[in-house]
Amino acid sequence: MTAAPLADLRDRIEAVDRQIIALLAERLAIAREVAEAKLESASPFRDRAREESLLARLRELAAAAGLDPHQIERLYRVVMDMSVAHQERAVRERPDAPLRVAYQGVEGSYSHLTAQRRYAGREGGALLTGHDSFRAAAEAVLSGAVDLALLPIENTTAGSINETYDLLASTGLHITGEVVSAIEHCLLALPGVPLDELRTVISHPQALAQCAAFFARHPHLTPRHELDTAGAARRVASANDRTLAAIASAAAARTYGLAILAHGIQTAAGNATRFVEISPRPAPLPEGAAAKTSLLLALADRPGALGEILMRFAGRNLSLTKIESRPIPEAPFTYCFYIDVLGHAASAPFVAVLDELRALTTELRVLGTYAAHAAG
Repeated sequence: MTAAPLADLRDRIEAVDRQIIALLAERLAIAREVAEAKLESASPFRDRAREESLLARLRELAAAAGLDPHQIERLYRVVMDMSVAHQERAVRERPDAPLRVAYQGVEGSYSHLTAQRRYAGREGGALLTGHDSFRAAAEAVLSGAVDLALLPIENTTAGSINETYDLLASTGLHITGEVVSAIEHCLLALPGVPLDELRTVISHPQALAQCAAFFARHPHLTPRHELDTAGAARRVASANDRTLAAIASAAAARTYGLAILAHGIQTAAGNATRFVEISPRPAPLPEGAAAKTSLLLALADRPGALGEILMRFAGRNLSLTKIESRPIPEAPFTYCFYIDVLGHAASAPFVAVLDELRALTTELRVLGTYAAHAAG
């Protein structure tokens, strides 16, 4: 058999290359439409779990075609990075740029669901990005990668979420809003697995704490910490371990193909989590909104200083909704206090109180004045 002329072979390769380039251009055009759809629905901008699933399918297709699966994976990781970069450029070029929001966790986590409810339908859209930790979400705000982060700060069952308080103290970020989200925990397992076959239940430490009574009723179950609730659900789905379960949302069960063995396993029926928006700068308060102000203060070294501070607020008819103490790491066995007060920091009574507090504190910071969550 006579080989085709080299020039003809090269022409054929160039023709294939033109097709590949055209298909890549078509893929990027679709990626731009995907970005628009994600903005409209307030969905996470980058879904790592879906990317890994796609790469697994591409490796299978590559093997079936006689290609090296690892080389194809390497190629498609570059293609996916191109698609994400194309989406980001499309977003930046919009005349009505979206709000970029960081949260902790993956798709289906309570933070993700709360962010989706809060920002879906926003004019200009919202671009949600999940992070492995609260600190990573806060650092995305500090670096300018996002406009704000939505982080949980307290729960009606498990109490304060200290990591968020510590981040507010160490980063200089401001609170610009709050939202309270009802939390219903579900027990998730592989389809067909009964409760008595389970041995280990994984979830975020806060979720496990909020379900203490459930564990007391089922002593054969051992709780184990994971980074977040939906991430725990994803781990159960991928581990293929019939003894492993997760505590997460019903949405996480749908996302990762798990069965719900029990609904509403949180100890308190009215279980809810308060989330705060944190931003590099304060935000103007919406017209007519009921104001709440968060403060950080460290007490002067004098007896009764905290009592005096509380009396100053009462004397100006300012209502405190929360007071939380946290240790100061660089000063062992000393504490700072976080105080939430109903009222605007720029109002006359509040300004007067702040002036009076300066003599009673060694540090006094307004963390933010923002619209208080409207109950009901």
